[in-house]
Amino acid sequence: MLTLLGSPRRCCDGFTRRETLTAGALTLLGRGFNLPTLLATEARKPLGERPGKAKSVILLYLLGGAATQDMWDMKPDAPPEVRGEFKPIDTTAPGVRICEHLPMTSKWMHKAAIVRSVNHKAGCHNCLPSYTGYEVPMPDQHPRDSDPPNMGSICEYLRGDRGEMPDYVYMPCWLGWGQAFRRAGPYAGFLGQRYNGVTTECKPFADPGAKPTPGNPTLVRGMPLLPNTSFDSDLTLDRLNHRCTLLEQFDDKLRTIESHRPTNSYDQVQQRAFDLLTSSRLRSAFDLSREDPKKLDRYGRTLFGHSSLIARKLAEEGVRFVNVTWDLFWDRIQIDYDAWDTHTKNFAILKNNKLPNFDQTFTALLEDLDRDGLLDETLVVVMSEMGRTPRVNGAAGRDHWTYCYSVVFAGAGVKGGTIYGASDAQAAYVKDRPVSTADLCATIYRCLGIDPDTTVPDKTGRPVAINQGGRPIDEILV
Repeated sequence: MLTLLGSPRRCCDGFTRRETLTAGALTLLGRGFNLPTLLATEARKPLGERPGKAKSVILLYLLGGAATQDMWDMKPDAPPEVRGEFKPIDTTAPGVRICEHLPMTSKWMHKAAIVRSVNHKAGCHNCLPSYTGYEVPMPDQHPRDSDPPNMGSICEYLRGDRGEMPDYVYMPCWLGWGQAFRRAGPYAGFLGQRYNGVTTECKPFADPGAKPTPGNPTLVRGMPLLPNTSFDSDLTLDRLNHRCTLLEQFDDKLRTIESHRPTNSYDQVQQRAFDLLTSSRLRSAFDLSREDPKKLDRYGRTLFGHSSLIARKLAEEGVRFVNVTWDLFWDRIQIDYDAWDTHTKNFAILKNNKLPNFDQTFTALLEDLDRDGLLDETLVVVMSEMGRTPRVNGAAGRDHWTYCYSVVFAGAGVKGGTIYGASDAQAAYVKDRPVSTADLCATIYRCLGIDPDTTVPDKTGRPVAINQGGRPIDEILV
């Protein structure tokens, strides 16, 4: 007989202390099986679902605040200190012009919609609004268990048949890892950690001989890696299954103890973790060794390129929400001091580093999805947490600006070749049809077939709308 003592009081994430103790039995399966608590999830009946154009979303997140007036909303008639150094070019969408340093992207604008009137007042570098739609200024940028859940975690919460694949994957590392500073936004917040995404790890590096400095970044190489899903060298699948059998015997009494509960969440946690560890589909999606070298070249052999290719494979496998962040890497390893936070040398950084590589990866992703018939069921979104100042500063850079910037939608559910909203003559403030970050999230939910007015319970059980009051931008949707 096995007895575990302890209070049956339930924690804020839904587990009892007894369940927390029993979860330690997972270590019997070996070191590699200690998956993050994000896998602690209970099956739920899908809520708020209705037919949507998109089966999956790939979010390309440009951390730092991309200068969208130098990409998607150019002002060629503005004074030099506003318009900057770049020129606009025509695209495949009549009347839609974008930056000259996005030539390959220009050939796909008939499949995309640009929203040029996004704004919020929740603070610079605050990622919480863009991931959740929550626009209340916070005392700092750290995540809290009282935060509203992000879009990927909502997909995890609403999923029905669990299957062997997750519904939310975050790459290439937790947000802010490169700065050793964890940023709020891509987490489950008050829903509990079991609805966090499967978050990969990475070991970024620079090319030999590269000497990056602030204002002079180099390419960030590397690969997103699944954490805690590899076997010890002497642990075969047969041995793993044997250990699983031993674990079932060990936990037999625990199942009896907890059998009075409507749902035995521990069994589901255990099975979920085991499914991910043994999932050939998940591991195959992260294995680029068998990909055609020409495909790797098309995406770009960078951390962002590799992550985007894996995102495309995950979408094909049915993962509903995949995030790829172009992160900043300096405090841990000095490769890219600026990312998209271009306070100095804005135009040199964009021209020589950011725009060519984004252009290459973004178009390779759209080409792949389109060729394989997946673009009509995959929504691709490009966004940052904010924009940049209309006036160029004395260091040839642009500073923080949340009052007006652009976000791009492409693929499933999107009316291609469209522009929504407008900035003023200097790309400083919204001139027409303002869009909140809550509206962006509501639009993504609508494309996924999730009713934006769906509610989820906060830590006190109070229903909270997942759209944070936002409404879908129907004018860009088909």
